Amino acid sequence: MTGLKTSQAVDVQVRSRGQVPRGADAYAREKVLAALDHVSEPVLTAQVKLTQQVSGSAARPAAARAVVDVNGRLVRAHVAASTMFEAVDLLRERLTARLARVRRHGPRGLSGTGREAWWDSAGHDHRPHRHHLPAEERRIVRYKAFGQARQTPEDAVIDLEAMDYDFWVFTDLASGYDSVVYRDATTGRHRLASLGPVAQEPEGEGLFSVSTVPVPRSTVPEAVQRLNLTGLPFVFFDDTATGRGSVLYHRYDGHYGLIAPAR
Repeated sequence: MTGLKTSQAVDVQVRSRGQVPRGADAYAREKVLAALDHVSEPVLTAQVKLTQQVSGSAARPAAARAVVDVNGRLVRAHVAASTMFEAVDLLRERLTARLARVRRHGPRGLSGTGREAWWDSAGHDHRPHRHHLPAEERRIVRYKAFGQARQTPEDAVIDLEAMDYDFWVFTDLASGYDSVVYRDATTGRHRLASLGPVAQEPEGEGLFSVSTVPVPRSTVPEAVQRLNLTGLPFVFFDDTATGRGSVLYHRYDGHYGLIAPAR
Protein backbone atom coordinates (compact mmCIF):
# COMPACT_ATOMS: atom_id res chain seq x y z
CA MET A 1 0.00 0.00 0.00
CA THR A 2 1.47 3.34 -1.06
CA GLY A 3 -1.35 5.53 0.21
CA LEU A 4 -1.34 7.50 -3.05
CA LYS A 5 -4.62 8.37 -4.73
CA THR A 6 -5.13 7.47 -8.36
CA SER A 7 -7.27 9.80 -10.46
CA GLN A 8 -10.29 7.54 -10.05
CA ALA A 9 -9.83 7.55 -6.26
CA VAL A 10 -9.73 11.36 -5.99
CA ASP A 11 -12.87 12.85 -4.51
CA VAL A 12 -13.50 15.78 -6.85
CA GLN A 13 -15.64 18.26 -4.94
CA VAL A 14 -17.93 20.27 -7.26
CA ARG A 15 -19.79 23.38 -6.09
CA SER A 16 -22.36 25.25 -8.18
CA ARG A 17 -23.53 28.84 -8.11
CA GLY A 18 -26.45 30.12 -10.14
CA GLN A 19 -28.63 28.11 -12.50
CA VAL A 20 -26.04 25.55 -13.51
CA PRO A 21 -27.60 23.07 -15.97
CA ARG A 22 -28.44 19.58 -14.82
CA GLY A 23 -25.63 17.09 -15.29
CA ALA A 24 -22.88 19.73 -15.40
CA ASP A 25 -21.51 18.76 -11.99
CA ALA A 26 -21.08 15.11 -12.97
CA TYR A 27 -19.61 16.17 -16.32
CA ALA A 28 -17.11 18.44 -14.56
CA ARG A 29 -16.11 15.67 -12.16
CA GLU A 30 -15.50 13.32 -15.09
CA LYS A 31 -13.41 15.86 -17.02
CA VAL A 32 -11.25 16.82 -14.03
CA LEU A 33 -10.60 13.16 -13.28
CA ALA A 34 -9.50 12.76 -16.90
CA ALA A 35 -7.09 15.69 -16.50
CA LEU A 36 -5.64 14.02 -13.40
CA ASP A 37 -5.21 10.69 -15.14
CA HIS A 38 -1.53 11.26 -16.00
CA VAL A 39 -0.52 12.80 -12.67
CA SER A 40 1.91 10.43 -10.98
CA GLU A 41 2.22 12.36 -7.70
CA PRO A 42 -0.43 12.07 -4.99
CA VAL A 43 -3.47 14.27 -5.58
CA LEU A 44 -4.55 15.42 -2.14
CA THR A 45 -7.65 17.43 -3.08
CA ALA A 46 -9.50 18.58 -6.18
CA GLN A 47 -12.14 21.30 -6.03
CA VAL A 48 -14.29 22.66 -8.85
CA LYS A 49 -16.61 25.65 -8.85
CA LEU A 50 -19.19 26.18 -11.60
CA THR A 51 -20.78 29.63 -11.84
CA GLN A 52 -23.67 30.50 -14.15
CA GLN A 53 -24.36 34.23 -14.39
CA VAL A 54 -27.97 35.33 -14.62
CA SER A 55 -27.17 38.44 -16.68
CA GLY A 56 -28.20 38.02 -20.30
CA SER A 57 -25.67 40.65 -21.39
CA ALA A 58 -22.61 38.55 -20.53
CA ALA A 59 -20.84 37.18 -23.60
CA ARG A 60 -19.53 34.18 -21.64
CA PRO A 61 -21.89 33.68 -18.69
CA ALA A 62 -20.61 30.21 -17.75
CA ALA A 63 -17.43 30.03 -15.66
CA ALA A 64 -15.55 26.99 -14.39
CA ARG A 65 -12.64 26.96 -11.95
CA ALA A 66 -10.56 24.08 -10.61
CA VAL A 67 -7.98 24.04 -7.83
CA VAL A 68 -5.97 20.83 -7.41
CA ASP A 69 -3.50 20.05 -4.64
CA VAL A 70 -0.77 17.87 -6.14
CA ASN A 71 1.44 16.64 -3.31
CA GLY A 72 1.23 20.00 -1.54
CA ARG A 73 1.49 22.20 -4.64
CA LEU A 74 -1.63 24.00 -5.84
CA VAL A 75 -2.49 24.04 -9.54
CA ARG A 76 -5.38 26.20 -10.69
CA ALA A 77 -7.34 26.80 -13.91
CA HIS A 78 -10.11 29.32 -14.58
CA VAL A 79 -12.13 29.70 -17.80
CA ALA A 80 -15.43 31.07 -19.12
CA ALA A 81 -17.57 30.18 -22.12
CA SER A 82 -21.03 30.67 -23.62
CA THR A 83 -22.31 27.39 -22.15
CA MET A 84 -21.36 25.49 -19.01
CA PHE A 85 -20.46 22.28 -20.83
CA GLU A 86 -18.15 24.22 -23.15
CA ALA A 87 -16.57 25.86 -20.10
CA VAL A 88 -15.94 22.46 -18.53
CA ASP A 89 -14.29 21.20 -21.73
CA LEU A 90 -12.02 24.26 -21.75
CA LEU A 91 -11.32 23.74 -18.06
CA ARG A 92 -10.05 20.23 -18.72
CA GLU A 93 -7.73 21.48 -21.48
CA ARG A 94 -6.33 24.31 -19.40
CA LEU A 95 -5.91 22.21 -16.26
CA THR A 96 -4.23 19.41 -18.23
CA ALA A 97 -1.74 21.88 -19.73
CA ARG A 98 -0.89 23.38 -16.37
CA LEU A 99 -0.45 20.03 -14.69
CA ALA A 100 1.86 18.93 -17.49
CA ARG A 101 3.99 22.07 -17.24
CA VAL A 102 4.32 21.86 -13.47
CA ARG A 103 5.24 18.18 -13.80
CA ARG A 104 7.84 18.97 -16.48
CA HIS A 105 9.47 21.82 -14.57
CA GLY A 106 9.35 20.04 -11.24
CA PRO A 107 9.18 21.45 -7.72
CA ARG A 108 12.64 23.04 -7.82
CA GLY A 109 12.08 25.32 -10.80
CA LEU A 110 13.15 25.36 -14.42
CA SER A 111 15.48 22.82 -15.89
CA GLY A 112 18.03 23.67 -18.53
CA THR A 113 15.70 22.55 -21.30
CA GLY A 114 12.49 23.86 -19.79
CA ARG A 115 12.70 27.51 -20.76
CA GLU A 116 9.86 27.63 -23.27
CA ALA A 117 7.22 30.34 -22.98
CA TRP A 118 4.20 29.57 -20.83
CA TRP A 119 1.89 31.83 -22.81
CA ASP A 120 -1.41 30.19 -23.79
CA SER A 121 -3.25 32.71 -25.92
CA ALA A 122 -6.22 30.46 -26.65
CA GLY A 123 -6.75 29.72 -22.98
CA HIS A 124 -6.23 33.34 -22.03
CA ASP A 125 -8.98 34.39 -24.46
CA HIS A 126 -11.40 32.31 -22.43
CA ARG A 127 -10.71 33.97 -19.10
CA PRO A 128 -13.84 35.35 -17.38
CA HIS A 129 -14.75 39.00 -17.94
CA ARG A 130 -14.68 41.33 -14.96
CA HIS A 131 -17.98 42.80 -13.84
CA HIS A 132 -18.07 46.56 -14.36
CA LEU A 133 -18.93 48.77 -11.41
CA PRO A 134 -18.88 52.58 -11.38
CA ALA A 135 -15.69 53.83 -9.74
CA GLU A 136 -17.60 55.42 -6.86
CA GLU A 137 -19.12 52.04 -5.94
CA ARG A 138 -15.86 50.08 -5.88
CA ARG A 139 -14.34 49.07 -2.56
CA ILE A 140 -11.31 47.09 -1.40
CA VAL A 141 -13.17 43.98 -0.35
CA ARG A 142 -10.32 41.51 -0.05
CA TYR A 143 -6.89 41.70 1.54
CA LYS A 144 -4.25 39.06 0.91
CA ALA A 145 -0.73 38.67 2.23
CA PHE A 146 2.20 37.16 0.36
CA GLY A 147 4.61 35.11 2.45
CA GLN A 148 8.03 35.96 3.77
CA ALA A 149 9.70 33.06 1.94
CA ARG A 150 11.87 34.30 -0.92
CA GLN A 151 12.04 32.83 -4.41
CA THR A 152 13.64 33.38 -7.80
CA PRO A 153 11.75 35.14 -10.61
CA GLU A 154 11.83 31.85 -12.56
CA ASP A 155 10.03 30.05 -9.75
CA ALA A 156 7.61 32.97 -9.47
CA VAL A 157 6.69 32.53 -13.15
CA ILE A 158 6.03 28.84 -12.54
CA ASP A 159 3.75 29.69 -9.59
CA LEU A 160 2.02 32.38 -11.66
CA GLU A 161 1.15 29.92 -14.41
CA ALA A 162 0.38 27.00 -12.12
CA MET A 163 -2.20 29.17 -10.37
CA ASP A 164 -3.48 30.72 -13.63
CA TYR A 165 -3.19 34.25 -12.24
CA ASP A 166 -2.53 37.53 -14.03
CA PHE A 167 0.39 38.36 -11.71
CA TRP A 168 2.42 36.89 -8.86
CA VAL A 169 3.89 38.97 -6.01
CA PHE A 170 7.02 37.73 -4.25
CA THR A 171 10.29 38.76 -2.58
CA ASP A 172 13.28 38.17 -4.83
CA LEU A 173 15.70 35.57 -3.47
CA ALA A 174 18.88 37.30 -4.64
CA SER A 175 18.08 40.98 -4.10
CA GLY A 176 15.60 40.84 -1.24
CA TYR A 177 13.34 43.34 -3.01
CA ASP A 178 9.57 42.91 -3.34
CA SER A 179 8.78 42.12 -6.96
CA VAL A 180 6.02 41.01 -9.31
CA VAL A 181 5.93 38.88 -12.46
CA TYR A 182 3.04 39.22 -14.88
CA ARG A 183 1.91 38.48 -18.40
CA ASP A 184 2.50 41.15 -21.03
CA ALA A 185 -0.62 41.03 -23.21
CA THR A 186 1.19 42.83 -26.05
CA THR A 187 4.26 40.62 -26.42
CA GLY A 188 2.96 37.38 -24.95
CA ARG A 189 5.98 37.18 -22.64
CA HIS A 190 6.38 37.50 -18.91
CA ARG A 191 7.74 40.66 -17.36
CA LEU A 192 9.34 41.38 -14.03
CA ALA A 193 9.02 44.59 -12.02
CA SER A 194 10.86 45.14 -8.75
CA LEU A 195 11.38 47.79 -6.09
CA GLY A 196 15.14 47.44 -6.59
CA PRO A 197 17.66 46.49 -9.28
CA VAL A 198 17.55 42.92 -10.61
CA ALA A 199 19.81 41.00 -12.95
CA GLN A 200 18.37 40.72 -16.45
CA GLU A 201 19.17 37.75 -18.63
CA PRO A 202 20.31 38.25 -22.26
CA GLU A 203 17.53 39.18 -24.65
CA GLY A 204 15.88 36.18 -26.26
CA GLU A 205 17.22 33.66 -23.75
CA GLY A 206 15.34 34.53 -20.58
CA LEU A 207 11.95 33.39 -19.41
CA PHE A 208 11.02 37.01 -18.70
CA SER A 209 12.02 40.57 -19.49
CA VAL A 210 12.64 43.24 -16.87
CA SER A 211 10.55 46.40 -16.76
CA THR A 212 12.63 49.60 -16.69
CA VAL A 213 9.69 51.78 -15.60
CA PRO A 214 10.19 52.92 -11.97
CA VAL A 215 7.69 51.44 -9.53
CA PRO A 216 5.53 54.32 -8.24
CA ARG A 217 5.67 55.17 -4.55
CA SER A 218 2.17 55.97 -3.30
CA THR A 219 -0.51 55.46 -0.71
CA VAL A 220 -3.29 52.92 -1.21
CA PRO A 221 -5.85 55.65 -2.15
CA GLU A 222 -3.37 57.00 -4.72
CA ALA A 223 -2.97 53.47 -6.09
CA VAL A 224 -6.76 53.29 -6.48
CA GLN A 225 -6.70 56.51 -8.50
CA ARG A 226 -3.86 55.20 -10.66
CA LEU A 227 -5.68 51.92 -11.30
CA ASN A 228 -8.80 53.76 -12.42
CA LEU A 229 -6.93 56.27 -14.60
CA THR A 230 -4.77 53.71 -16.41
CA GLY A 231 -7.42 51.04 -16.94
CA LEU A 232 -4.82 48.38 -16.13
CA PRO A 233 -5.88 45.12 -14.44
CA PHE A 234 -3.53 45.84 -11.52
CA VAL A 235 -0.89 48.27 -10.25
CA PHE A 236 2.30 47.35 -8.39
CA PHE A 237 3.41 50.13 -6.05
CA ASP A 238 5.76 50.97 -3.20
CA ASP A 239 3.41 51.59 -0.28
CA THR A 240 4.47 54.74 1.58
CA ALA A 241 2.95 53.37 4.80
CA THR A 242 5.05 50.20 4.87
CA GLY A 243 7.95 50.77 2.46
CA ARG A 244 7.08 47.44 0.86
CA GLY A 245 5.71 46.39 -2.51
CA SER A 246 1.95 45.88 -2.82
CA VAL A 247 -0.52 45.16 -5.60
CA LEU A 248 -3.97 46.65 -6.03
CA TYR A 249 -6.06 44.79 -8.59
CA HIS A 250 -9.50 44.54 -10.15
CA ARG A 251 -11.53 41.59 -8.93
CA TYR A 252 -14.00 39.75 -11.15
CA ASP A 253 -16.89 41.11 -9.06
CA GLY A 254 -15.90 44.68 -9.99
CA HIS A 255 -14.35 45.60 -6.64
CA TYR A 256 -10.67 45.81 -5.66
CA GLY A 257 -8.31 43.40 -3.98
CA LEU A 258 -5.08 44.36 -2.20
CA ILE A 259 -2.05 42.12 -1.76
CA ALA A 260 0.58 43.25 0.74
CA PRO A 261 3.49 41.50 2.50
CA ALA A 262 2.74 39.42 5.55
CA ARG A 263 3.81 41.08 8.79
